[in-house]
Amino acid sequence: MTVRYTEDLTTSIYQDALTIRRDVFIKEQGVSEAIEIEGEEGCLHFVLYHNERPLATCRLLKKDSRIAKLQRMAVLKEGRGHQFGRELMVAAEKIAADHGFHKIILGAQNTAIGFYEKLGYQVEGDEFLDADIPHHMMEKTL
Repeated sequence: MTVRYTEDLTTSIYQDALTIRRDVFIKEQGVSEAIEIEGEEGCLHFVLYHNERPLATCRLLKKDSRIAKLQRMAVLKEGRGHQFGRELMVAAEKIAADHGFHKIILGAQNTAIGFYEKLGYQVEGDEFLDADIPHHMMEKTL
């Protein structure tokens, strides 16, 4: 298993991230592509590969010099239940810390709150809708 990341939107890593996001968010969850594929510039795009197959992705957006926002966390159906999401999060957190960030915030779909809580994230604030899907903000100090 390998985690690779890039800021370059012309790389195969970024294209793999988009493929995963299209499968999970657009096809499975019905999110419109206009909402899903936006704000790509300036993010670190991560992809977890298992046997060279891209299976999970997320991105980090710099909010300020100390805070990064984790977004677009997705694992393909065939990769679920194998800890790939956890491994990707651990790698993204390490790279965030290496880039000087002290905190990660994220908007978690309510169905994923337990996943993030196991990784040390805490719910902050009230429920909100994003792409018509209930979410809560969560955060973790690195």
